[in-house]
Parts: sequence; C-alpha cells; structure tokens
Amino acid sequence: MFKKFIDRHLVIFGFLLMALAVSLASAEEVAPFEHFTASVQSTYVWQKHPQFGSFYDGPSSLSPNQEIGYTLSATAFLGFRPWKGTEFFVDPEVTMGLPFSGLRGLGGMTNGEAQKAGSADPIAYWSRRFVRQTFGFGGGTIDQEAAFNQFAGSVDKRRLVITAGVFAATDIFDQNTYAHDPRVNFLNWSLMDYGAWEMPADARGYTRGLAFEYYHDDWAVRLGRMLLPVESNGLQLNGNFSQSFGDNLEIERGHRLGDQPGRIRLLLFRNQANMGAWKDAVAFSQVYGVTADVANVRTSQVKSGFGISLEQAINDDVGVFARYSKNNGQAEAYSFAQIDNSLSFGVSIKGTSWSRPNDTVGLGVALNGISSAHAEYLNAGGQGFFCGDGQLTNPKKEQIFEAFYSAEIRKGLWATLDYQRINNPCYNPDRGPVNVYSLRLHAEF
Repeated sequence: MFKKFIDRHLVIFGFLLMALAVSLASAEEVAPFEHFTASVQSTYVWQKHPQFGSFYDGPSSLSPNQEIGYTLSATAFLGFRPWKGTEFFVDPEVTMGLPFSGLRGLGGMTNGEAQKAGSADPIAYWSRRFVRQTFGFGGGTIDQEAAFNQFAGSVDKRRLVITAGVFAATDIFDQNTYAHDPRVNFLNWSLMDYGAWEMPADARGYTRGLAFEYYHDDWAVRLGRMLLPVESNGLQLNGNFSQSFGDNLEIERGHRLGDQPGRIRLLLFRNQANMGAWKDAVAFSQVYGVTADVANVRTSQVKSGFGISLEQAINDDVGVFARYSKNNGQAEAYSFAQIDNSLSFGVSIKGTSWSRPNDTVGLGVALNGISSAHAEYLNAGGQGFFCGDGQLTNPKKEQIFEAFYSAEIRKGLWATLDYQRINNPCYNPDRGPVNVYSLRLHAEF
C-alpha cells in the first residue's frame, strides 16, 4: 500500500521540486534556510582478473579464465525541506554492468557497485523514496555538512530521527568512516560492510521500511524493521512486514583517544523469511538421491547474528578500522553475501604529507568463513547464489587483501587504482589465488 502511494505521487512530487527550484533561483534574495538540495554522482569501475589455477569448477564458480568486467552508475539525489526537521528525498538511478562470472564464485565480491540485478543494458529506477523527520531535544548543537541526501545545517546533539520509505539499510546502519562506500573507499563487499550481515535488501541493495535513530551526546541507538525479498536475492520485496522482514538494532558510542575521535558499534540483526537450511538440503538429497539444493527445503526460518565495528582516527590524516560479524550459519545466504563469519581491518591515509590532501591510500584485509553445515552442503555438490564449485573437501578461510590509491583529478572528480588478491575463493583451496586489477572513476557535484 505504501509503495503504491509513493509511486502514484512521484510525478507530482517531482514537479513540485522543480517548481520550488525555479522559484528559489529567481528570488532576489537567497534565504539562509535551504529548502531544496540537488546533487549527482556517477561511478565507473573497470576490472580484470587474469587466468588462475583451478583443479575443477562448478555452475557457481568464478571462471578460471581471464575475465574483464565493469559497472557504471549515475544517481541524482533530490531533496525538499518544507521546514526545519522534515525532509523528503527521491533518488532516480541508472545502472549497467557486466560482473565477473555473472556475479558468482566469491564470498567477498570484488566490486561493491555490482548488483545481483545487474544488466549490460542501462536500467533506470527509483533507488530511494523516503521521508525523514527529526525531533530536537537540545543538549547543544553540532554542524552537519551538505552531503548526498543530507542538508547542511545544525542539529541538536540529543535528537530523534525517523526514516520511512525506500532506502538502503546501509544509509542508516554500519556507517564506518573509512570503509563503507565502494564509490570512494574499498571496493570489496566484505570490506565495505559487515561480511556476515544479512542486510535487508533487494537485488539492487535497497529495501522498504521504518527506522528510528536516537542520539544523546556521544551515544546513538538505531532500530529498524525492513523488508526482505520475496525470493532469495531477488528483486521484488515482500510487502508483508510480518512475514518476511529484517530487524536491526545498533548501539554506537563515540569516544576520544587523546584528542582523536573514534567510534565503536554493536549491531544485532534478525531476519525471518522462507529460507532453505543447509542440513535439511543435504538430508533431502540423501533420502531422494538428488543433488543437495536449498530450494527443495525452504520453510519459514530465522537467521540472526551480530557485528562489532571500530573506527579510530590516529591523527588528522590517518584512520584505522576493524569489523567482526557472524550469523548462525544454518540457512542460505538470503539477501547479501555467502559469508557466515567475517573479520576485516585496515587503514586509510590522506595524502597531506605529500601535498595531496584530497588523495587517499587504503589498505585492508578480510578473512571470511562458513559454518560446518554450510561446508557440508557445498561438498555435497550444493549451489548457493554465489558459491558452488561442485565439491569442497577441505574448506579454508577466504583471504582478501585490497589496496587502493584514490587521486583527486580536479574538484569533484577522482580516479582510483585498486588491487585485490583473493586466496581460497569461496573457501576452496583447490582454486586460486585470484588477482584483480581495477580502475574506478568517480564524479560528484
């Protein structure tokens, strides 16, 4: 019902935004209060992996032959603020791309811009359509800079923020400063977010739901219920908030070490949906003499887990981060990566010391793992959405190293060289290592 209401009023809302922009542009005096914001980003990622060693492969394997892939995205961020505290945003987006092996063969995928609903032809859609309401409770103020889907201005240190509509769960949760946005930071999925977090999302990475954020000085608490897809890693979201959904609770504490800021976060998540359990699929295959397949045993199940995140500035130019996440590892990967536990850490360095303050160097490591039930399923020939080499006799941690250098070409334009090395792709020591070379161009204004 909410989706239909939003869709029917998008055109009217768009015309209102354009009319408001024209009226503001023609005003003789610019009011200090900003009613309208508009910005645009575009990101192109080119990737190549050379041929690598492989004793065997399966339907969900990364191809051992040389591959070239790419993604291209463009997003407009349009916001309207009728009065202080109330904000409306709509984000039209266009994407296209060709990921490695149809986005198969890795736990930690190499390109955070790659979508499970990707296409080699351009596809246009509304990525976000939401309203944000902020209630201030004093305690002093802090200044917020203008950003995508964010107005510049001051907000109370103690405040309640309510977001409702279509958005990405990562717009609100797991906001790590140094490793979060693949358009400007690390590209790998298991470095940009919690690897084992089954974030509520459709195949493009967006969801529909309701989230509450309460800020009290150095503390923040976030709580949200968001929809999951109708099918595992599908594009259509389930419209029933009591049938297929993800609940997320995050507690954040800001602190200072010396005079440098840092934050620690704890995330708890619980998803409910029709999912297939690894052990049930193996048991079914043994009884009926067929290949293990989670599609044969899907029932309403709960998948839960947690994540811990740390970020710490060392000085004005150097920051470090670390994440650990784990889910119960009993059911299929439903809405994110095929990872049951993940540890990642790294460092981000600004180029001030070599007179390039807007350049960034990033070094990161991720170690991804799966449960014993998950490994047994893959060894029985089972296929997940991302992994399935036909067998897995000796599972090992998937080891990922990523290094990048992002250089500002001119204001609003960056070029990034990125290198990733992946040992034991999809936890299989009989394949790899895989070397991935990337070029990213990112523009925003």
